[in-house]
Amino acid sequence: MENFILYSLSALFLVLALVVYFGKGDNLIAGYNTASEQERAQYNIKRLRLIIALLLLLSAVFVIVLLYFPYISIIATPIFVLVTLICVVLANTWAKK
Repeated sequence: MENFILYSLSALFLVLALVVYFGKGDNLIAGYNTASEQERAQYNIKRLRLIIALLLLLSAVFVIVLLYFPYISIIATPIFVLVTLICVVLANTWAKK
């Protein structure tokens, strides 16, 4: 049962990554969907989509890796947290116009 949940979560992340990357999920990006038009104009939406889609894709990979190799969670988790922080920084710097 828990494998089914993890596979479903990974599949959800993959689907969301595709939805965001192809521009159909801008309202799913936290902060962007509630921003005013002036605030939205400050961001390069294509770059922001790329960063968020990459983060969702990496989340899917992370879940699958931990499913098959649970003993490397002590190494994989800090790496994933670091990658997430890098994505947050990129979303607030590289994705701005």
